Amino acid sequence: MVDNNDRWQGVSTPLCFLHLHQTLCFKQQNSRDFVTNLQMVELVLEDKDAADWVYRGEGGLNIVLAYNGSSSNFIGKVLRVRKVKRNGTECEKAPSALSVHECLVWEGVGDLLSASTKDIVNHMYAKHVMSPLLGPQHVDAGVRVQVTKEFLELVHNRVLFQRPSWRVDNARVNTLHDSALLMSDHSIFPHAVDGEECCISVEIKPKCGFLPVSKFIREKNSAKKRISRFKLHQILKFHQGKISQISEYDPLDLFSGSKPRVLKSIKDLFLTPQNNFRVLINGSLVFGSSGGEAEDTDSQIAESFEQTLKNIIKADDGTRTAKFLNLVGEAVYNSGIMNRLLEVQKLDVFDIEGVIHAYYDVVSEPCAVCREFGDGNVLSKYDGFHSIPFEESLKIVRDFLVASTAKDLSLMIGFRGRGKGRGISGDSYDVVCLDSGDQSFDYKVSFIDLDMKPLEKMAYYYKLDQEIINCYTRMMETVNRPEKSLVEILYQDQSAAIEDISQT
Repeated sequence: MVDNNDRWQGVSTPLCFLHLHQTLCFKQQNSRDFVTNLQMVELVLEDKDAADWVYRGEGGLNIVLAYNGSSSNFIGKVLRVRKVKRNGTECEKAPSALSVHECLVWEGVGDLLSASTKDIVNHMYAKHVMSPLLGPQHVDAGVRVQVTKEFLELVHNRVLFQRPSWRVDNARVNTLHDSALLMSDHSIFPHAVDGEECCISVEIKPKCGFLPVSKFIREKNSAKKRISRFKLHQILKFHQGKISQISEYDPLDLFSGSKPRVLKSIKDLFLTPQNNFRVLINGSLVFGSSGGEAEDTDSQIAESFEQTLKNIIKADDGTRTAKFLNLVGEAVYNSGIMNRLLEVQKLDVFDIEGVIHAYYDVVSEPCAVCREFGDGNVLSKYDGFHSIPFEESLKIVRDFLVASTAKDLSLMIGFRGRGKGRGISGDSYDVVCLDSGDQSFDYKVSFIDLDMKPLEKMAYYYKLDQEIINCYTRMMETVNRPEKSLVEILYQDQSAAIEDISQT
């Protein structure tokens, strides 16, 4: 067995990787024009087109625009435009596609090394990595379209007052990019040209749906094997003041395969949506936040949503919300989509506490975590990681990054009422019914937000993981009571309010 610490013995690491990177970049240059042409369609968005695009929402890297015009090329589509941090370098028109070490991790995977920019990398990653894993029927990787600077400048000005203020302070539209990603609008159904047809969709961030069992999780962190990552992270966020209320939602319910638990998880998401649950009607947001943490669902918000459903769910006042949430739960349960997502998430076999050691071997640096331990007994547990073949270290890191995308994506479930002569035999969509049986709906399930996770953030992932578990441990030591009692303490102040809302 080859020791990775000896792999580059006698060779300057930067020079060795530089030689490899030059070789890879030579390969990139030969195919760059081909790849760019392959991903780009002959459509150009100019200043005259900006008025047809409206703000839909945003994440850390992109703003999403929905189309509101009449061109058949764009009806039923959304556009993802790149952002740039206000304290960053907007002049960075084409950020480096992959780092030297990322080239090692992704070599031979879907021609990712051929991409000339990070945007094209993410596009190809969604198409060639995530789509086969999650199912191409559930993923639209999109196509790239050309955009002018004038178009982006007008878009920036048009959406400025619709964006959350903290998002505006942090980043703006990068007007020096020359392309954007055109994708299907999963909040509506294709070819929905009937003005009377109403589409309602739900966006869910499922988060990690399993408990890790890795032997590389230290004993003092064993709570990770009993409590979901989401629940543990909620405690840290509450402690930091980032959320006002700890969510009742537990991803383990959503992924459980038990219908009652799945239905419970949807109701819990509705009560404390944060940035994990949104509802749109015909593409317009009617519940949740467009780009940040949503308010907890109080009686006023619940009543407003109940009235919003009046023309969609045929039921008595006070019962529509419960019926709609059951409809969503039924669709999740019947589709079996969570099983497929769970398989991809479980590519993370070793947990970040194990993977971090493989990472330091991949980047050919002394392991900062081992140096931090110091204890010989603890270090012996990780000796195996630092002596496995280099290709195995690459695979461990690659699988972790893919799993991380699967843990942080969003699930879109779209519904439209059946009837008015819509041909049952001609429809390719699955069908779900209200529990009363009075209405039936076509539904479709899609995955979005499938960008590659950057290798350079591995150390950050490890640090955050330790912050999360250390916060929980400190709270346990403070109350000096069993874990279940701690959870009860955290929830007891909000349980009465939740009970009141759930009755509406």
